[in-house]
Amino acid sequence: MMTGVKLVHIPYKGSQFPDLLSGQVQITFNPLPSSLNFINTGKLRALAVTSATRQAVLPDVPTVGEFVPGYEGNAWFGIGAPKNTPKEIVDKLNSEINAGLADPKLSARLIDLGGVPMLVTPAEFGKFIADETEKWGKVVKFAGLKVN
Repeated sequence: MMTGVKLVHIPYKGSQFPDLLSGQVQITFNPLPSSLNFINTGKLRALAVTSATRQAVLPDVPTVGEFVPGYEGNAWFGIGAPKNTPKEIVDKLNSEINAGLADPKLSARLIDLGGVPMLVTPAEFGKFIADETEKWGKVVKFAGLKVN
């Protein structure tokens, strides 16, 4: 959308790595934690990371944003609860999760795996989800994507 480059989407029900490693597929956009071992062993070459900043585990790999200003796309994981969950339970879960993510050993391990711990409040996480939904909704609409 930002560059006019046309790519063919190939939906996989499982891993695309066998086709990528054999050369049947030339490129993938994949979460760093699942690609890092292939990159570190030289089986794959990282061209760029899609995060806004370079990643500590691949400091010499540029961001897409260095070539396409404003580009950022991250895979992320979060924990949610049903809408009517009492605030005190949500706050307790958030407090415990953030405490775990703040632990230097856990944080270092996540970073070593290519992750980036995100310590946020429930309100900040809700805004983050809303922003991501809006951003990717525009991409889906622009590309005319449909559920496979």
